[in-house]
Order: sequence, then structure tokens, then C-alpha cells
Amino acid sequence: MSTDLTSTVVRVPASSANLGPGFDTLGMGLSLYFELGFGEAPEGARQCDPRHPESVAFQRNGGEGPIWERTHIPVGRGMGFSGAARVAGLVAAHVQRHGADPASLAAAQPELLALATELEGHADNVAASLLGGVVATAGGRAVRIPLSFDPAMVMWVPEFRTSTDKSRATLPTEVPMSDVVFNLGRTALLVAALAAGEIDVLREATRDRLHQDLRLASAEPSRAAIEAALAAGAWASWLSGSGPTVAAMCAVDEAEDLAAQLPGDGHVKILRIDHGGAQVEG
Repeated sequence: MSTDLTSTVVRVPASSANLGPGFDTLGMGLSLYFELGFGEAPEGARQCDPRHPESVAFQRNGGEGPIWERTHIPVGRGMGFSGAARVAGLVAAHVQRHGADPASLAAAQPELLALATELEGHADNVAASLLGGVVATAGGRAVRIPLSFDPAMVMWVPEFRTSTDKSRATLPTEVPMSDVVFNLGRTALLVAALAAGEIDVLREATRDRLHQDLRLASAEPSRAAIEAALAAGAWASWLSGSGPTVAAMCAVDEAEDLAAQLPGDGHVKILRIDHGGAQVEG
């Protein structure tokens, strides 16, 4: 390491992907973070295992030497742990090789997104962790959707885990044209509603026919949490990523009341949308 980076930390947000109808195309950064640093792990952190996603990504982008990680993102719960870890590793390697100049990092975003997508297998969650905000992604490109409001995100997190690979294996390779049209319409409606601030449209705009029901069939507590969130007045609620975590969107001053009405067989995190994406500190 040619430059002393021991005080440098890469900080990457968690994510919620799909947002209902936007399967593999929409993602949202969340205010829960994966942190990665260089050298020996400080107190409260742990040394990265060379086999783990952040280490593989770090090495894939030319990083060298020991790195450490610290995170509160739950693993296997649909909040983008692996995507955030991979983005952190890729960004850390860029910083090690090219420095932490914001202009350099901004210029490298297309390359970092391509590498993260290659490693993760899909772009929605890594794009949200890299860029922050709510993003739409397709064809190797990602664009932040302008937001007309800044809601609370109430995340219901059960104790059981979901394997993304196994969850994807339950999805069909062919679907009826009517379901495709249903989801295309609601994905477009959701993007427009977020940009225009049409809160009353969000519940309809986050309905889905492509993946949620199939995934919820093996995660009935998550289905109950979505129903409870909507009954309690959430603007919208969806299965976060492949689950089993459920995301619910509401006004900031209503988040505590909403959280109190969600099922007791999971714990709740009241978060905000992260607008900064991957950041380098120190």
C-alpha cells in the first residue's frame, strides 16, 4: 500500500431491491451501513475472510493487503448485505489504487457498477448501494429517480433467513403476457409517483405478479407483515429483495406507530432512504 490508508473507511448503505414490481430493475439505498477499512481490524470490527464477498471484490478490482469490516446489515434477510459488501470491496480497491478523490470515484462509477453486477449477478441492489437514493437499472446503466418526499422506511426483519439463489430457483422461466403488462405498468407508475410525490398511488404502484407471491409461499410470516403494514396505514409495503424482510414506507412522524403494529415474531428497524451511496471517510 503506497499511501497510508489506515484511517480511511469505505461506508456503503444497505438496500431494498425490487420495490414490488421492479424485479431486478429497482433498488433503494437504506440508512444501515457496511464499513470496510484497511490493515488490521480495530476494536468492534473483524478481519475480512478472503473467501467473503468484500474480499473477493477487493481482489477482483486489484486490491492488495488485509482489510476489515464492520456492519449492522443482517445477512440473508433481503437487505442487500452481499451487494453492499461487494461495492465496499470494489470501492476500497479503487481508493487504494487511485486515491479517494470524489471526481475519480464518480468517473469510475460505470466500471464499479459493471464489476459489482458481474459479482452479484444482478444490478438493482448494488446500484442502490453504490449510488444511493432510489435507482432504476437496466442494460448496464443506472439512473437515480428524483424523489419529491423523504419518507421513513420501516423494515420488519424476522429471525429466519432466505437464500437468494434458492428463492430465484422457485421463479418460473415463462410468465403470462398479462402479468408482464401488469408489472410493467406498475413499475412505470411507481417511478412516476416517486418523482411526482403522488403518495396515494404508491400502494397500487408496488403490487406485483412476477415474484412476490411465489416467494411468500415459503415465508408466510412475511406475507402477514405486509398485510399488517398496509392495514396500519403504510403508503406501500413489499418483500425486500428476496426476503424475508418486509419494507414499509410511511411518513417519518408515523413510523413508530406503524412499527408497533407489525407482527411480534420479527424485530423492526426504522430507517431512512440513504441518498449518499458509497462514501469514503477519513
